[in-house]
Amino acid sequence: MKKLLLILLCIPMIVFGQNVNIPDANFKAYLVGNTAINTNGDAEIQVSEATAFNGQINCSGMNIADLTGIEDFIALTYLFCYDNNLTSLDVSNNIALNYLHCNNNNLTSLDVSNNTFLSTLYCSNNELALLDLSNNSWLMFLEVLNNLLVSLDVRNGNNSNWQNDVFYEFWTYNNPSLFCIDVDDSTWSANYWDQIDPQHYFSNNCSGATDIQEHTTNKEIIKVTDLLGRETEETNQPLFYIYDDGTVEKRVVIE
Repeated sequence: MKKLLLILLCIPMIVFGQNVNIPDANFKAYLVGNTAINTNGDAEIQVSEATAFNGQINCSGMNIADLTGIEDFIALTYLFCYDNNLTSLDVSNNIALNYLHCNNNNLTSLDVSNNTFLSTLYCSNNELALLDLSNNSWLMFLEVLNNLLVSLDVRNGNNSNWQNDVFYEFWTYNNPSLFCIDVDDSTWSANYWDQIDPQHYFSNNCSGATDIQEHTTNKEIIKVTDLLGRETEETNQPLFYIYDDGTVEKRVVIE
């Protein structure tokens, strides 16, 4: 009985003292050196310290390649991690996140579908191909310049409250492979969002027939080819739509 009681008493101590796994030395050094996070002043970050923290993390320009460990900061509200060497970023557990600034990295994907309180997103100068913001109904500030986008979905039900001024921003230019942008109301977006490339246009349904009809009036598709110039009808890949007036559009149809 005494042994059993001792084991039961130790269990909460073990859980309380569990350390966050932080493999990147530079990221760990930043967290350990932040007294607002490392409240007990030791050489580790405990899970209890991470989950209790509800402020901001600013680890920008610190030569960080891996932000593993950020997932334990479930109450984190602001994350600044720009000017690093990140190739991936998992913020799916950071459900309280309101502000994300991850410019100037090497990100090839970014999933913010769980970040429903996100209002501001900077993700310019990366290598993003797809960005789905349809779950982010609070979002009203977006900079996604200089990426490799072929698909951008901002049908979040909040577009009409999102205008380009000092507080609201929608900037998507320097994405040469992006043509159609999914929005709540294509007419409204065309009137208010102008920080876009010349080939960008707005549609309520980029993957549907209505979208094609909107953008291809008075011209007909001659053929559809893949990246190697081969005619194809396969979807879920970048495709080139070649029209009889000489124009070419690059699209990705997801089915």
